[in-house]
Formats: sequence, C-alpha cells, structure tokens
Amino acid sequence: MSVLRSFVDSVRNGAIEVIDLTAPLSSETPILQLPEPFGNTIPFRLEEISRYDDRGPAWYWNDIHTGEHSGTHFDAPIHWVTARDGEDVSQVPVRSLLAPAVVLDFSAEAAKDSDFLLQVDHVKEWERANGPLPDGGWLLFRTGWDTRSGDQAAFLNADENGPHTPGISVECARWLAEETPILGLGVETVGTDAGAAHSFDPAFPCHSFLLGAGKYGLTQLRNLDRLPVTGAVVVAPPLPIVGGSGSPVRVLALVERGAE
Repeated sequence: MSVLRSFVDSVRNGAIEVIDLTAPLSSETPILQLPEPFGNTIPFRLEEISRYDDRGPAWYWNDIHTGEHSGTHFDAPIHWVTARDGEDVSQVPVRSLLAPAVVLDFSAEAAKDSDFLLQVDHVKEWERANGPLPDGGWLLFRTGWDTRSGDQAAFLNADENGPHTPGISVECARWLAEETPILGLGVETVGTDAGAAHSFDPAFPCHSFLLGAGKYGLTQLRNLDRLPVTGAVVVAPPLPIVGGSGSPVRVLALVERGAE
C-alpha cells in the first residue's frame, strides 16, 4: 500500500485523529486593539452578495471584510520591521506548512498570573523531560487562554496599564529565534507576544526576534489541551496573499490515536 493511501485510510478509520486548532471566525472574534495613534484592523464582517434571490436565484455568497491578522492567523516574517525584506505570506515554502509540533503546557502558571512569561529555563527543563524541540517544527505554548475567546474584554484582559496576557520573555524569545531549530511559535492569545510586551526592551520581542529570524507565528489557537506533548503534526496553510504580511488560517493537528 502506498504511503498516501495508508495515510488516508488511517484518517478515515480513526487511527489518525484530526483536531481543529482554529477559532471560528465571525464578527464576535476578538481582535487586537492598539492605542492611539496606531492604526487598527477591522472586525470580521460578511457582506451578502446574493442568497437565492433576485441578485442570484440559485446561489448564496458573500464578500468578506477582514484583516490579515484576525482570529486564528499566520504571521509571515515581513509582518515585522526586523524582516522587512523577508518572506510575505505567499512566499512561505509549502513544505513549511506541514510540520511536527510540541506542546509546552503552562496553563496552571497562567491561571495564577495573567502576565506569566515563559523563560529559557522553562523550555530547557521541558527538554530534559521530553527531548529536544523539533527541528523545523512548531513550539505550541499552551496557557489556557482559549477559554476566554468568547469574550473580547476577557480575552484582551486590559486595564489602564494595557493588556495582561501571558507570553514569552525577551531572553526566551531571542533564544528561541537564534538558538533553537523550531520553525515557529504558536499561541492561544491574540498575538505571539505577551500583553505587556509593548513595555519590553525591545518591544514585542517574539515578533522582533522570531520573525526577524525568518520564523513564523500562529495565534489564537484552541484545543491544545487535546494534543500530546510530542508527536503531533500541524497543518497550517494560510492564503497565499501576494505582498501579505499574514492571513487567517485553518490550523489542523494530526495525532496518532493513543499518542497522548
């Protein structure tokens, strides 16, 4: 039996489970809110073209209005100034869109401290217990933040000092970008950086270092609690928008039954 036929049969018979890591995209989907004078993305919106009526009697379709970085989305390197001459989303190699993944679960820590930051020592301790980070794979950072995704205010968790959401320290972001073989970083929050990252030096270090190193970001993931610590494969194909800095994406994880 061919490899591909074996794969399809394994999906159909449940030996490989397909887990959707994507948040539904609607007008209620939480979106990033930057303070003035910075520009902001628009909320997702459908604009009906026709729905089995005089505008089109046999078909229903819509125009969509959205930003590149709305909902579950893919960050291409060109999204950040440190990679201004890097890949746009249409230039990401297709082989990079299917890659192994590991899950680092710090949901308990984030539940106690919404400003929790992943440190280099946390990752090294994880590696001692589980093996090295995957070469050309995703580091998926679980914080339990997806449980807030139905409420914009709770999801952004902002006060007069700004948002309070978990993320990655400056030192860890630099280390992940420069010293590890990962392909990119996936998170459950609105962006790959912590809510307080505007105050870091440099500001937004995950964007600055990881995208600057030609790596990628996935944001607003969910169902990471259903993945094994190691062994999953992530499929994350964004729209190939020419010149685009990112794209909404349907992120799927492939998990061998019993791998948990």
